Amino acid sequence: MPVSWIVVPAAGQGRRFGEILPKQYQVMAGRTVIEHTLERLLQIDQSVVVVAIHPADSQWSRLPVFSHPRIRTVHGGKERSDSVRLALECLQREAHVDDWVLVHDVARPCVRVPDINKLICAVKSHKVGGILAVPVSDTVKQVNDRAGITATISRANLRLAQTPQIFRYGLLSWSLNSALRQQWQPTDEAAAVEKLGHCPLVVEGSADNIKITRREDLAIAEAIIRFQNEFLRQQSGGMEWP
Repeated sequence: MPVSWIVVPAAGQGRRFGEILPKQYQVMAGRTVIEHTLERLLQIDQSVVVVAIHPADSQWSRLPVFSHPRIRTVHGGKERSDSVRLALECLQREAHVDDWVLVHDVARPCVRVPDINKLICAVKSHKVGGILAVPVSDTVKQVNDRAGITATISRANLRLAQTPQIFRYGLLSWSLNSALRQQWQPTDEAAAVEKLGHCPLVVEGSADNIKITRREDLAIAEAIIRFQNEFLRQQSGGMEWP
């Protein structure tokens, strides 16, 4: 099943990251976070990758990957959902309603390519689409506004959502535009689709597909990437992941 389009929201300014330079341009394992992320996404078929950047971004065009023939650039919005919606709008003259669109966080550079392919294969006969996610392994507590524990929540049916997330172009566009009209901000694409009454599929991903949110996450992500790359180098011509 071919994926026609990949959207990478990269317009965030990293308020929680606590640095002047946004997290996507921080260097780890010899390259910027965004370069690591795009390297993996460019291994998916011959999909066109649309990167949504901040209008005032002065870093993106300086990177070699900016000139890649399969990468396009658009201006993103204030929130993640705005950036994805604007990226979809730029494709409206080319994309068909049934085209598959894969959306991936720029700050998840450790995603495993086999996991992406597993997600793509899992949804090819699904009516809605789906996401990568992992089971919750920690005990979950519910607290009140005074930080007192009021309940222990069963984690049996809880999952931590990751990206990529994949949906048909028409459904995803309609869902995000519906959210805009209703003036609410979905935290991921699945939330927007769920709001319209649909039930996306969950495909189990890998725990090392972490999202870089705070400064300390950089060191963790770098260690993961170095481990993954070393493992691949040790394989005799294979692309199997640990």
